[in-house]
Amino acid sequence: MKNILVLYTGGTIGMDYAEGGLRPVPGLLPSLLERFHRPDLTLQVIEYPRLIDSSAITLEHWQQLVGDLVQHYPHHDGFVVIHGTDTMAYTASLLAFALPGLAKPVVVTGSQLPLVHPRSDGWSNLADALEAACQPELNEVVIAFDRLLLRGSRARKLDASGFRGFGSPNAPLLGEFGIDTHWHRQHWLAPSGEFAPVTPREVVVSCHFLMPGAMPSLIGKALEAQATGAAILMSYGNGNAPEDPVLLAGIRAATARGIDIVNLTQVVHGAVEVGAYAASGPLAEAGVISGADMTPEAALAKLTVMLSMDIDRNERRKRLTMAMAGEADFGGHH
Repeated sequence: MKNILVLYTGGTIGMDYAEGGLRPVPGLLPSLLERFHRPDLTLQVIEYPRLIDSSAITLEHWQQLVGDLVQHYPHHDGFVVIHGTDTMAYTASLLAFALPGLAKPVVVTGSQLPLVHPRSDGWSNLADALEAACQPELNEVVIAFDRLLLRGSRARKLDASGFRGFGSPNAPLLGEFGIDTHWHRQHWLAPSGEFAPVTPREVVVSCHFLMPGAMPSLIGKALEAQATGAAILMSYGNGNAPEDPVLLAGIRAATARGIDIVNLTQVVHGAVEVGAYAASGPLAEAGVISGADMTPEAALAKLTVMLSMDIDRNERRKRLTMAMAGEADFGGHH
């Protein structure tokens, strides 16, 4: 008998049609979940009092999710988090870093169409999520969506209009659901150490998307003015940026003040490779850390959790260049 906890935060999956568009309907999804009753499965559903469209996600929602998973962790074999698709990859990444030492599956899912729609993808997504949550060797946060199982810290929302809403462009699939389920166990993370959850705190992580024109100097000025926290720089190609003096001065000033800046590529497939091009050198020399092939969602989550921990800056910078939750391939990308 598997004992699975479902945390229902909101999202399209449990909405119904109303004046002005789709809206969450309290009580609807838990009643529809009764369809999944099986003799070998006990489902407990916690519906959050205020169901949200996931575009409205806040730090408080993340704190509640982490708190609920930690509180119920000893009493359940696996967990399903039902979530809207807009910020699903952000939440899956946050949970991956906030729950180090996880030794049970935490499966995040939702849908592009509500369950009340005749062609809803929610039924299959829920069925796949429940199956994944019953796998005792799955010791990580994952997303189950459109017959795919993806690492939470590698996933991105790639399509707003098709059922295949999510992918992990720089990482292999962890499973595929067909008539037979194909588990790609060779890619699953092994449990690492004791379960040591971290509650995310109110921190500042800014993100700067490089574009030709005025943007490099605007980013430099913003970094110069940032007082605390960390920053993400979305650069070109393999991590390249122009040698703009204002940009580089801002990076040096922020780094000197203790603000760690992680360099990510704007490209969906690929990685920051310092030294691949001369244009990546000045960023590294100014103190920017290579994020390798990490997603922006994972970088935000990792920086948020690292800044929420009582560790010194040297330890934080070290962890930023190593995989903590399978989020990146740092080999050869420093």
